[in-house]
Amino acid sequence: MENDSRLVYSTDQGKMCPTCGKPAARCRCRRAAQPPQGDGIVRVSRETKGRKGKGVTVITGVSLPPAELKALGRELKQTCGSGGTVKNGVIEIQGDHRERLVAELKHRNFIVKRAGG
Repeated sequence: MENDSRLVYSTDQGKMCPTCGKPAARCRCRRAAQPPQGDGIVRVSRETKGRKGKGVTVITGVSLPPAELKALGRELKQTCGSGGTVKNGVIEIQGDHRERLVAELKHRNFIVKRAGG
């Protein structure tokens, strides 16, 4: 009988990658195997759900690292002269700024589509 047991958790390191045996935070094999997220199209839409009727412009599909996404969010908020946030890979900007944001993102060489109504 073969022994197929592998270390999956260590009290010192936390979660371990079952393939390479390294800590999950430093694992390279899974990151290389994952396809890029999304289809490469940035979508700009407007939402009011869960905001007591207040509308926000939502930007999804931007495939940038978290630090660069946060910087892009900051620059877009300044462009619109409005507040907002970046969470879970989605940029939210207060108010309806769809046209201005589509133009700005196209200027930054993103493939952009307006989503929703």
